[in-house]
Amino acid sequence: MSDDPDPTPYRVTEAARAAGVAPSTVRLWEQQGLIAPLRRASGQRLYSAADVAQLCRIAFLRREAGLNPAAIRAALLQEAADPATDPVPAPAPADTLGARLRQLRLARGERLDQMAETLGISASALSTLERTGTGVSFKTLADIARHYGTTVSLLAGQDTPGGAVVRDGAAQVWPMPVEGVRVEVLAQGRRQMDCHRFTLAPGAASEGGYGHEGEEFIHVLAGRFRLTLDGVETHDLGAGDSVYFESRRQHAWANAADAECVLIWVNTPPSF
Repeated sequence: MSDDPDPTPYRVTEAARAAGVAPSTVRLWEQQGLIAPLRRASGQRLYSAADVAQLCRIAFLRREAGLNPAAIRAALLQEAADPATDPVPAPAPADTLGARLRQLRLARGERLDQMAETLGISASALSTLERTGTGVSFKTLADIARHYGTTVSLLAGQDTPGGAVVRDGAAQVWPMPVEGVRVEVLAQGRRQMDCHRFTLAPGAASEGGYGHEGEEFIHVLAGRFRLTLDGVETHDLGAGDSVYFESRRQHAWANAADAECVLIWVNTPPSF
């Protein structure tokens, strides 16, 4: 952190927003010695641009690489001591998802082109998914889960045991191959419900309908959300609106506005 504050320093809420975490998480990181903002005499925290960049790096190492505070502290010290070296390796979760999908395909003795034809996508798209964990639609991800007789949640690794409480800023984030879609796990482990918070960037969509067993409940926290059932029944939902439907109905969805859309999405039983 620079000794001189920026002319327009960030407050904790602004710094947290820039890093994609909650203000309480930023304060926790300060307690853990990962960040040291300047403070006014009143005790108000002031974050420089360098501090915000460090918060973004901490968030990446914590969320994407899965490092604990001690490992993050060591990584930051190493990077500060020798800036010329490559940063501490922090593979995105999508890499893990891609490797998992490749293992599933090979275990069934399927060729890349065979599976691609079954899914109705190009072999190059499937290859990109296995190598990078990116590049397919949400519908394709659901089709892959059905092909393997599993669920999207389990493909994403949502079987980690957890307690009854998930703290703000501490939710597990899915390795998501779909650009503009962020999924946070609000109930860890094997439960009778899949409980998620979806954050959809402008333009994010399922790009097709998919179905599975169970029932679903969606509550819109922010933005505009469009849900289409069986290709004919469309619901445009705004903040505060909810919808409940049978999961077997083919459902397609999209962010229906030019701003971020945030949802609480619950499936029961956990067949999503």
